[in-house]
Amino acid sequence: MDLKGFEPLTSSMPWKRAPNCATGPPREELLFYDNIRRQWRASRRAVLFGLLSCCLSGQAVAPTGTLRVAFIATNPMQGHVDAATGAISGPVRELSDALGKKLGVPVAITPMANVTLIIDGLKAHTVDVGFVAVEAARATQVDFSQAYLLGWSSYLVRADSPMRRVADLDAAGVRIGANAGDSQEIFLSRTLKSATMLRLTPANDWPTMLANGEIDAYAANRVRLLQAAAANPRLRVIDDNYLAVEQALAVAKGSSEALQEINRFLEEIKTSGMVRGMIDRAGLTGSADPAPTQAK
Repeated sequence: MDLKGFEPLTSSMPWKRAPNCATGPPREELLFYDNIRRQWRASRRAVLFGLLSCCLSGQAVAPTGTLRVAFIATNPMQGHVDAATGAISGPVRELSDALGKKLGVPVAITPMANVTLIIDGLKAHTVDVGFVAVEAARATQVDFSQAYLLGWSSYLVRADSPMRRVADLDAAGVRIGANAGDSQEIFLSRTLKSATMLRLTPANDWPTMLANGEIDAYAANRVRLLQAAAANPRLRVIDDNYLAVEQALAVAKGSSEALQEINRFLEEIKTSGMVRGMIDRAGLTGSADPAPTQAK
C-alpha cells in the first residue's frame, strides 16, 4: 500500500488531508473528532480543578503537609493504644485516615494524657485536629466541629449496691467520684442536687475507693465502666445513662476554613454509615451511637 502523501494525526488537527486527496472528510467525522477534543480538554480541566481543590483543602486543615492528630490515650470512646506495640486503633484511627485520604496528606496521630494537653497543642499550632468532647468552657478556647458520635455515660457501683437507676444516686449521703475535668465531672457538678461530687485526680485509686466504700459510685463513659465491670465481678454498671457526650473534632480558634472542610467530611461519613460501622468495629456498640446529621 502506497502511503505517500499521508501525514500522522496531531493534537491540534485530528485529521489532516493529504495533498493528493481531492475531498476532505465527511462533516460528521470532523464533528466527531472535534467533540473528542472538547471532552478531553474538559476532563483535563476537571482533574486539575479537583487537584487544586484538594491541595487547598489540605493546606487549610494540615498546613505542614501532614495531618497532625491528637486524642486522649485512655479514652476508649476515641481510640485504643496497644500496650505491646503502640499501635493505635478505634475511631481516631479510622476517622484520621479517612480525613487524610480525602485531603491527600499523610497522617500522624499522637496519644496524649488529657484534654488540656490537646487544647494547648491546638493553641500552639503543633496539633491540627484534636479529638475532644464538646463542652462549653472548652469552646471558648478552641472551635468544635459538628459531633460525629454520642458516647453514653453512667455509673459504676458495687455489685451488692441497692442502687439500680441513675435517679437512685442523686440522694443525700451518696458520694460520687469522677475524674476532674472529664465531661462527666463537669456535667454532674452542675446538675447533682443532693449527692456529693468528689473530683478525683490520677493519684486517686478509684477502684480501691469504690471497693472500700470511700465512694458509692464512679462516673465515666459507659464503655470504660463496662470494661471495669468485666474485669471485676464485684462491680456493676447502672442500667441507664445520665448523659450523651458529644465527641467532635477540635481546631484552633478562628480556623474557619479548616472547620468547614472537617464538617463537610463528617457529614459525608455519617450519611455513608461509616460511623456506625466504626462504632461496631471498636466494640462500642451499646455504649455509643452516631450523632445525627445536621439539618440543611
